[in-house]
Amino acid sequence: MMFALWNLLAAVALVIVMLACQAYGRRLATARGVTAGGEKSSGGTAEAAVFTLLGLLLAFTFSGAASRFDDRRYLVVEETNAIGTAWLRIDLLPADRQADLRDLFRQYLDARIDTYRHVPDEAAVRADMARALALQDRIWQKAAEGADAAGTPQTYTVLLPALNQMIDITTTRTAVTMFHPPPVIYGMVVVFACIGSIFSGWAMAASTTLSWVHRFAFPVVTAITLYVIVDIEYPRLGLIKVDHVDQLFVTLRQSMR
Repeated sequence: MMFALWNLLAAVALVIVMLACQAYGRRLATARGVTAGGEKSSGGTAEAAVFTLLGLLLAFTFSGAASRFDDRRYLVVEETNAIGTAWLRIDLLPADRQADLRDLFRQYLDARIDTYRHVPDEAAVRADMARALALQDRIWQKAAEGADAAGTPQTYTVLLPALNQMIDITTTRTAVTMFHPPPVIYGMVVVFACIGSIFSGWAMAASTTLSWVHRFAFPVVTAITLYVIVDIEYPRLGLIKVDHVDQLFVTLRQSMR
């Protein structure tokens, strides 16, 4: 909730800054004689360029955030399938080798569930990830020993590749959680939003009436859009979450009898 609160405060701050820039643009235009019924603004090309660039920045940033949000949900499904497949292929090992490996699998899945359940507690997350990595090593060692004991091609060509995929997907998921736009992108959005606000304030000086709806619409819509983008970028911290797909892990864990 703290992340959502800070994100909201940043959005409110952006609205205030944009309104201040708007007021500055209006005063600047008034000082230059651009008043209602007076000289009209001649910067239409510059205004169009700024608003177009701002729109493109917001559109591409939102599109990237939504794409990464979908990737994170899809990777939960991929990891669930990888663990489930490896669990089934334990049957290829000798019967006396299966019990210990299945117990390690249960502990491993518990560690993976706890890793994301404890977000945003960084210390707990690091501890859970370390526990999961240690269990990966033990699972691989037990599986390799079981494959040697079985002495069949299937254990090497079917079981071990499934375990390898199960292990690799954890690295992929960890990496994807760190994929975000460079901070300079957000900085550019804020800069262009402020410049656009100055232009809109300039245009208001040439209007006969000052509409509060039009004055607040641009800053509020821009701030809301940026708020949603940031919230989607961090789906474990904000209001828009991917936690519901973690139920797949829980369901799989319940099936491991």
